Formats: sequence, structure tokens, C-alpha cells
Amino acid sequence: MSVRLKIILIVLPLLLVSMVLLGTSSALSARSGITALAIEFLGFKAEELETYSNNQWNLLVNNNLQDREDLQRVTRQSIGSHAIEMIRSITELTFAVEGGEYIAFASRPLDAGDLTGPEWEALQQLYRNRYRGWTELSVRGTPRVGYSFFFEPFDWLLVVTESTETFYQTINEIVRRTVVITALVLLISTVLLILAAGFITRPLGRVVEAMDRTISNGDLESRVEVEFHDEIGRLAHTFNIMMEQLEGSYRQVKEYALNAVLARKDEQKVRHIFQKYVPKDVIDSFFANPESMLVGDTREVAILFTDIRKFTTISEAYAPDRLVAALNRYFTILVDIILDHNGIVDKYIGDAVMAFFGAPVQHENDALDAVESATLIVDALEQFNREQTENNLPAFMTGLGINLGEVTVGNIGSERKMDYTVIGDTVNLASRLEGLTKFYGQPLIISEAVVRKVEPRFVCRQIDAVVVKGKTVPEKIFTTRRQLSPAEVEGWKLHQDGLDLYFSQDFVAAESMFSRVLAVLPDDPVASMFRDRSVALQKNPPAKDWSGAFTMETK
Repeated sequence: MSVRLKIILIVLPLLLVSMVLLGTSSALSARSGITALAIEFLGFKAEELETYSNNQWNLLVNNNLQDREDLQRVTRQSIGSHAIEMIRSITELTFAVEGGEYIAFASRPLDAGDLTGPEWEALQQLYRNRYRGWTELSVRGTPRVGYSFFFEPFDWLLVVTESTETFYQTINEIVRRTVVITALVLLISTVLLILAAGFITRPLGRVVEAMDRTISNGDLESRVEVEFHDEIGRLAHTFNIMMEQLEGSYRQVKEYALNAVLARKDEQKVRHIFQKYVPKDVIDSFFANPESMLVGDTREVAILFTDIRKFTTISEAYAPDRLVAALNRYFTILVDIILDHNGIVDKYIGDAVMAFFGAPVQHENDALDAVESATLIVDALEQFNREQTENNLPAFMTGLGINLGEVTVGNIGSERKMDYTVIGDTVNLASRLEGLTKFYGQPLIISEAVVRKVEPRFVCRQIDAVVVKGKTVPEKIFTTRRQLSPAEVEGWKLHQDGLDLYFSQDFVAAESMFSRVLAVLPDDPVASMFRDRSVALQKNPPAKDWSGAFTMETK
């Protein structure tokens, strides 16, 4: 038996077994991966429908309308319509079983009477178990797979399904193709093995020596001398060609490495330039995951607004170049403090600044970072204004407002011009809080949501309960400082006692308490305001349903 045949008889079975195992493994992996992806997709659609249903119900609950049957009916219809809108193929079916007795809605005509006894019993079993998760079932004799969850407010079992045939169609096709490809690879591999065996049985000593020299010295210019024009000569010639290809490949690798280094340097230049306009965390996020650039996200974020009061009047006292220089100094103070505390400067709005904390990277306490930044800004601007006064220039009296809540954050705009920003009612309220600083004579006003996150790290003083413009629900507003003097500690405590009396409509005692605050803090504008209110309400008592909240007619 020849050496060539021995090699074929030894290697071919190993090759056949390896290829069969590899093909089988690939088919099973593809089937498993796509099945998991499809299951996750159905689960995602179910979660999306559940989120929408909860949001619709919360609208009723938040507005105390959950007992209105007409609004409940509208909500049911809205959920059903949304389920229909989510349908992406003619074989999908989404429906709700209510009370375990009938079909509340379906993405296409379906009634409990259309189901066989075992089909309806299976659905009732899911309903009784409040089943949540992946399930296999039959509807009208058609096997289906899907994802179910229970929606308590309407006593619904919601089921998002797809026909089993459609669900596994792509998977079965992949398995068939894998089998065909594996067979072709086996055939080609067998042919190549037979051909290769004829070459490797020839004398290879000279080639091996040349390869040893190449490995030892790393010299890809090594060649084998072709002395004879027979099989050995052809083998030597083939080896020489291989070495030439390796040498060319090596040059390409070096060129690629050089290009990679240059590309890295170019990337660093781009980062350095755009970090002046786009936050570093945003740039890092985009380089790591470019496809996320157009995806929005809902998360809890602290919003900070600042604005210079009477800036138009101040600007009239400056020459244009000096005004720009002063603003640059002013913005440098704000931006450095915000960035040092994990904040993102969203935009400049004239002389105003909008910043947020908590996106794209969330930190341990973003509200605390925002308040730390704001109080440091207040202290830094005191020094800034002292320098302005020494130079006979107007002071920049700045108001800051901070709110905490859920916002939509992401890249908003068009493909040609986008901004990484946040939008939502939380942002609007933060802007309103900044506007209130002028009315209450405070450098910083924060919302109650912020206070809950920063106490007891910061001592907070309630300023008022206000219905801001565009709102109907009162918001408690507060201020805070990095440090309090002994007089402020006493005055703030007396002020809170006065507020308690004021909101309980004991205006005589409240007037006395706010007078005590003014005795400790003679220039306190808030205590003076509430003393005047208390005097006025003694003369004109409010209605019994008076909440004490002050309604702002302007922004």
C-alpha cells in the first residue's frame, strides 16, 4: 500500500467526521441563535405592549380618572389599536383574554367560539396562572408560539403570537443550507486531500531546511534553488512562490499597522476638536457604538439652568470686545465647575446655560453633582463680581434652577445637523425654577425631587409652594447653600416654623414668626414677602380650600 493511500485512508475519515460535526454544530448554533433572537423579539414586542398599557393606565391613575368607565373604554380601545399597529406580518396574532371568559380584543377577527375545547382550556389555564413568558399554543387549529403577560387593571391576559411555521421558516432554511454547504465542503476537501497527499509524499528536505532558516532568522527573502525539472523542482518552485506571497503579505501587514497608527492619531485629533462642542462621554459612546447615534433613551436626569438677570441692560455698559471677554470668563467658571462634577453643558442660550447630569453616563448621585456644581458656581460668581466691581463694571447677578426627573435624552435633529440634548417636562420645570430666582431674590432654587436626593448632605430651606406658568399642580421650591452662618441656621429654622403656621392659615402667628426671621436676617426677601402676605391675608382671609400655593402668571 502506497504512502499516498495511507495518508488518504488516515486523514479522510478524520476530515469527514470533523466536517460533519462542524456542520451539525453550525446548524444547531444557527437554529439556537435565531430561535433565541426571535423569542427575544416576541418578548420585546410583548414588553412594548405592556409598557404602553401601563402608561395608558397610569394616565388615568395620575389624573384620578381610573373610575371613569368611558375613559376606561377609550383606554382599552387605545391598547387594542396599539397592539394592531405593532403587527408586522399577516401571520402574527395579538389578543387579550378577559376574565378567562372571552376575547377582549384581537389583531384580527377572533372569538372564543372559534377555538376548540382544548385550545380554549389552554388559554384559560394561562389566564388562571397569570402566566408571563414564552408559551406554545394552538389557535383555530394553527400551532403558534408567543409571549404572554397579565395586565391587572383590566383583568387581561395579553398574548403576542406568531405561527409556528412562520416562526421556524428561516431556521429550517438555514439548516437545509448548512447541510448542503457541509456536503459541498466535504466533497471539495476530499478532492483537495487526494491532491495534496501526492505532493507531501515527495522529498521535502530542502524545503524544510529553507523553512527552518526562515523561522530562525525571520528572513522572508529566503528561496530554494531549483536544480531539477521534476516533482522536487516543482515543489521548490511552489515553495518560492509561497515565500514571495508571505513577503508581500508581510509588507501589507506593516502598511496596515502604519495606517492603523495614523488613523488612531486622526481619531484623537477629531476627538480633541469635537470635545469643544460635544461632551467627551458622548463622543466615547458614539465611537464605541455608532449605531446608537439616532436612538433616544428615557432616564432620570438632573437639569441645571443658569441665566444672567438684566443682561440686556448690563451689555449696554460694555464695549463689544470687553463684553465678549467678560462672558468668556463667566462661562469658563460655569463650564469648568459643571464638567468637573460629571455634568454635560447642553447649550448656550444667549447669556443662559443649560446643563444636565446623568447622561450619557449615569453616576451614583447626579442630583448631588448638580447641586454641588450650582453652589460652587454661586460662590465662584461672588469672587467674579467682586472683580467686576473693582474694575467699575456691572456685576453678573445670576439665577440657577435645578430639577430632577425623567427626560428623553439622545441625538435630536436631522442627519445634517443634530444636537445631543434632553427634552421633557422636567426640563421645562427646571427653566421655570431658574426664572423664580429673580422673584424670590435667591441665587439658587431647586425642586423637591432634588431635595430628596441631596439631604442631609445639603441643608435645604423651603421657599414657597408655587404653581408655575403652564402647570396646575403646586411645586414645593427650595434653596440651599454650601455653608450656613449661625444666623442663617437660626433664621432658616424659624422660617420653616413660619411656613407651617402660614399654610395652616394661622396668619397672626405666621406674621410674628416671619418678623422673628427678619430680626435674625434683616435683609431676607423671602421672610419679608411672607410677612406681608400674612398681614394681607389677615385682612382678607382665603377660602376654606386654600392650599397656600402661589400662582405665577409669568415665566
